[in-house]
Amino acid sequence: MSETTTGASYAAAGVDIEAGDRAVELMKEWVKKTRRPEVLGGIGGFAGLFDASALKRYERPLLASATDGVGTKVDLARKMGVYDTIGHDLVGMVVDDLVVCGAEPLFMTDYICVGKVHPERVAAIVKGIAEGCVLAGCALVGGETAEHPGLLGEDDFDVAGAGTGVVEADRLLGADRIRTGDTVIAMASSGLHSNGYSLVRHVVFDRAGWSLDRQVEEFGRTLGEELLEPTKIYSLDCLALTRTTEVHAFSHVTGGGLAANLARVIPDGLHATVDRSTWTPGAVFDLIGTAGRVERLELEKTLNMGVGMIAVVPAESADAALTTLADRGVDAWVAGEITERGEHTTGAALTGDYRS
Repeated sequence: MSETTTGASYAAAGVDIEAGDRAVELMKEWVKKTRRPEVLGGIGGFAGLFDASALKRYERPLLASATDGVGTKVDLARKMGVYDTIGHDLVGMVVDDLVVCGAEPLFMTDYICVGKVHPERVAAIVKGIAEGCVLAGCALVGGETAEHPGLLGEDDFDVAGAGTGVVEADRLLGADRIRTGDTVIAMASSGLHSNGYSLVRHVVFDRAGWSLDRQVEEFGRTLGEELLEPTKIYSLDCLALTRTTEVHAFSHVTGGGLAANLARVIPDGLHATVDRSTWTPGAVFDLIGTAGRVERLELEKTLNMGVGMIAVVPAESADAALTTLADRGVDAWVAGEITERGEHTTGAALTGDYRS
């Protein structure tokens, strides 16, 4: 009987349900590692369950939510065949948005879209997400793997996630707490994190013509290994900071760069000045700028330039904050201050030249 006279099927359309079931089995052990006491049941149900009675200890609990993806960094993971780090990026992009308002990340869900389900590959992605959740102190309560044959190539995939956190209402952080004279503390990034990869890919592939296996002396490893360096997850460090000293605000440095993201938490009438001379951006930022002849302003609008998170604290709390971060292994330094906004100043600006 010819193909045109046989009945249609999901498998013939390109969707492999059995492969999807195997992927779920493979990922279960990693999801289990993220379990918090408030989580009920396991994966495989239609919804993840979290016991909200745990919030009774709060006087007025505010729920915070965030969602994100990792952008075109997934293309590099696909090209390198490395799937167990991209999940760290996903978790970092979500939970570190939550912690900006002082919220403790409680749980995450993920969405993985693939052209064809390769069970081991999907499980590796979830392994990375689960490991990221452990680093963030939150649970991975569920997710979805969707197979999109005909829309995505067999090796193509994308990931997204959503997270929920909680903060006591009277401990909510943000612009209304910031005062003139506050200190701006910078926390070092682990590299590019997960923003600006459209520019990065354009520079290294289209402009420079480099391959991912190119050895780069300044990195001490291959270009691909440097570009896939996972996003640093700051949530537990930031929460520790709020417990040990007074914090007025955080700013997660993602798309738009340091100045634009810091400006989001600066109130009208005040201005944040960040001194470039207080740190040296990592070699990867110089390489992207030089190889692509990218102007500094464009780099700073696109990449984090070595700073992944900002804390704004009272000046008298700066030393205690730096001690807490140092004790947790976080490279941090005083990078600037909060002043009154002048006639020609905006919410935040970088001054000086980077330290060489």
